[in-house]
Amino acid sequence: MRIGVHVSIAGHIYESLERAKELGCNTMQIFSRNPRGWEVSRLEEYDVRQFKRLKSEYGIDPVVVHIPYIINLATPDDKLYERSIRAYIEDVARADMLGAEYFVTHLGSHVGSGEDKGVERFAAAINEIIKKAKPKTTILLENTAGSGSWIGYKFEHIKVILDGIKSSYKIGVCLDTAHTFEAGYDIKSKTGLEKTLKEFDKLIGLDMIKVVHFNDSLSEFGTRVDRHQHIGKGNIGLEAMTRIINYPRLKNAAFIMETPKESDKDDKRNMATAKRIYKAK
Repeated sequence: MRIGVHVSIAGHIYESLERAKELGCNTMQIFSRNPRGWEVSRLEEYDVRQFKRLKSEYGIDPVVVHIPYIINLATPDDKLYERSIRAYIEDVARADMLGAEYFVTHLGSHVGSGEDKGVERFAAAINEIIKKAKPKTTILLENTAGSGSWIGYKFEHIKVILDGIKSSYKIGVCLDTAHTFEAGYDIKSKTGLEKTLKEFDKLIGLDMIKVVHFNDSLSEFGTRVDRHQHIGKGNIGLEAMTRIINYPRLKNAAFIMETPKESDKDDKRNMATAKRIYKAK
């Protein structure tokens, strides 16, 4: 079972792997740069070599790079749209340099233009990015809670985008448990989890889920408010989180936590909980 957390890249980017190992991770997620600004510092060759060496030495696989927050491929603003595409291509290239297996992508906000238009813009952007970047990393579409005008809170949005990918390029899905719950899919009850995953399987296919963002929810069911909580301490609860991490058809996905973090102690507690409930009776 691959279990890990989102770790900091403070200092040298390869230090993120040292942090992940210290926390007991065998998979991890990072930003490859500051996620809240457009300026990007160059990845130094030495740092890249060290990153790949430590990745192999520590057996941390897969490595997941998350898209910066500022990129919006669903926006109706043409200037922001084009800037987002350029930045996305640059970030995919960074993920490839690091040898990351996956690049997780939120689907963005339609900013009032409508869900259908936002989905259409996003799909067109991904097609352009794949054509220009020819990435080695696999792009994963992440479902959202649906706050404000965010697209991706319905599984149908993801299906439409996947159906619109013109190339044979490999692409997959990152399923966020908190977002799923907050968007109104009942994964808290046993029957609700079965129903939700059966619906996903019918629309998209459970084999498309390569990463699970394993987060409890501070928000209540169906509120569409994106607020994560420690494993077993939120409104999804420990019993339901235990069912999810042990769901047979998710066993090949990497489970990565994006839980609240005041210090490494929080990550260590969540890692301990996730490992304890895996295969729990």
